[in-house]
Amino acid sequence: QVQLVESGGGLVQAGGSLRISCVASGRTFSSYAMGWFRQAPGKEREFVAGISRRGVNTLYVDSVKGRFTISRDNARNTVYLQMNSLQPEETAVYYCAATSGTYDTTYWTVQSYDYWGQGTQVTVSS
Repeated sequence: QVQLVESGGGLVQAGGSLRISCVASGRTFSSYAMGWFRQAPGKEREFVAGISRRGVNTLYVDSVKGRFTISRDNARNTVYLQMNSLQPEETAVYYCAATSGTYDTTYWTVQSYDYWGQGTQVTVSS
């Protein structure tokens, strides 16, 4: 069982930056691939970024490539999402997720993930 707690969301102006974090409970954090998703009002939850168990592999949705960076610190049981050049359309609740997937790789579907945090609100003003 893994519990995930996100933090660091808030209000930022368009073009600004924000770093959100997710701390996981338990001693086996390094055995989970991690991901960040977001969900805007009235829209489906969408994949943003994923990272493999040791952080060797990362994956991003095309719209955030070059602006967002996912990273993890297994010693701190924490995964981060650095978000730069944020745009108003990226206003959403951002969720952290963990999966004990079979392979040491990245995962991008909602169905691949076993555990979810409660989410942190990111609001980008124009």
